[in-house]
Amino acid sequence: MSKKVLVLGEVREGSLRNVSFEAIAAAKQIADGGEVVGVLLGDAVAGLASALFEHGADRVVTVEHPHLKQYTSDGYGQALLAVIEQENPTGIVFGHTANGKDLSPKIASKLQAGLVSDVTSIEGAGDDVVFIRPIYSGKAFEKVKVKDGVVLASIRPNNIAPLEKAPGKTGDVSSITVDITNLRSIIKEVVRKSSEGVDLSEAKVVVAGGRGVKSEEGFEPLKELADLLGGAVGASRGACDAEYCDYSLQIGQTGKVVTPDLYIAAGISGAIQHLAGMSNSKVIVAINKDPEANIFKVADYGIVGDLFEVIPLLIEEFKALKVNA
Repeated sequence: MSKKVLVLGEVREGSLRNVSFEAIAAAKQIADGGEVVGVLLGDAVAGLASALFEHGADRVVTVEHPHLKQYTSDGYGQALLAVIEQENPTGIVFGHTANGKDLSPKIASKLQAGLVSDVTSIEGAGDDVVFIRPIYSGKAFEKVKVKDGVVLASIRPNNIAPLEKAPGKTGDVSSITVDITNLRSIIKEVVRKSSEGVDLSEAKVVVAGGRGVKSEEGFEPLKELADLLGGAVGASRGACDAEYCDYSLQIGQTGKVVTPDLYIAAGISGAIQHLAGMSNSKVIVAINKDPEANIFKVADYGIVGDLFEVIPLLIEEFKALKVNA
């Protein structure tokens, strides 16, 4: 039986999030030569289909409706279920984002299917595909194989590399008309507290501060360093609790999980709850005055020193490198 895998493209502020392209790469592996169909839900999203084609989608299906302008579980659930009914897929891939974590279990329940969430890598292909996901706050990994029914999986951002982009690739785009009704909630306005710039969960570089930053003003050098490196600023729960920054920046077991290429931890002691959100980063650099700080146990590079002295030096060096590049 030929496989067909749907990929839900996630739209934010008029453009597709990078995790959508990572999900296509995962879907290609699951489909194993079968068809990968991108799904776009929103108010005016058909124009984004080209990006899905360039990253590997074979077809794109859109559902456009005013009630889909902002994400709601009811609205997106109705729209996606209509697509599933028409396409009858063998698999569905979501990004493991705030929206994906909310929608994927709802869809799995409606389909009476299992869900493999927070997948960080995939082995094999087709009927032999095996999903790998972290458990116990990242202290161990489990391998999961779906033996029957529709395969549903959510992909952790920044873990599965997108396919090589094929500029100019096109394909068939079709649309489905869905009457979105009986919404229990409607979003009137979105007020964003997080700073503009690189999405924290998808950033290749994250500069995070803890209680050692000491104040809201103490985050300014971290923001400057993050901007210089093209990255995003994060924080420990301790820094958020102390009101040095907004909770939207929190990284950890009760915050965001990030896996950047470079994670710079400044003034963070390394509580197990924080490590659960960043310990899978590819390279970890820790800056702390306490040589016994737990963060050094997971760091690839450690700097024992005052972050208010070290961070300005790093900024100076990176600026010099950019000038001489």
